[in-house]
Amino acid sequence: MRVSSAARWSLVAFVVVVALIVAIWPRDKGDDDAEVADYPGAGRSTSQQERRGDDTPEALAALRTDAALAACPAPAAPVPDGAVLKGITLECIGDGSRVDLAAALAGKPVLLNIWAYWCGPCREELPYLQQYAAQAGDAVTVLTVHTDSNEANGLARLAEYDVHLPGVQDGSARVQAAVGSPAVLPVSVLIRPDGTVAKVLPQQFRSVDEIADAVQQYLGVAA
Repeated sequence: MRVSSAARWSLVAFVVVVALIVAIWPRDKGDDDAEVADYPGAGRSTSQQERRGDDTPEALAALRTDAALAACPAPAAPVPDGAVLKGITLECIGDGSRVDLAAALAGKPVLLNIWAYWCGPCREELPYLQQYAAQAGDAVTVLTVHTDSNEANGLARLAEYDVHLPGVQDGSARVQAAVGSPAVLPVSVLIRPDGTVAKVLPQQFRSVDEIADAVQQYLGVAA
């Protein structure tokens, strides 16, 4: 039996529609799905808020206890006029206090690490950053920036990774916008004591030595 031209075109149209439905149908990916790591930003919350409404102090209390993060840095020097983070105040993920980033980081070399709970490379990198921070001591301030609005998951991941670095919650990506960071993760931002950006590194560090080399190269600090 011969199929009419109209029938053939109807079949083609049906196949195209099915293919489009499959392409846009939501996938139920776990936090550790390899595809999320391959496409940084794919797991990002769509909210533009600093954190979700569900992440109240009461809801986060137990998670903060489990994470046992170091306190966020306190202001110790005047804020330079050219500080790139001037005017940005975020929540300290460890205790819920507010942190004026430019004031808290003024006067010292800084390594900001921008990450998210769903980022596979971040999971591998964060323990090295903690080791580097312990090695550098007071010579360099190391601060994490969780750039997804799901603060609860960020705290849970830090507890899971046994990483206790101080950090801030930035679901609206204000830090990324201020420093001109590309939309990938992880990203490390090296900031001079005068608050200006020395280097934005959209890469994964795979050892403490790699971190130390980058800090020495761009900030002139050997640690």
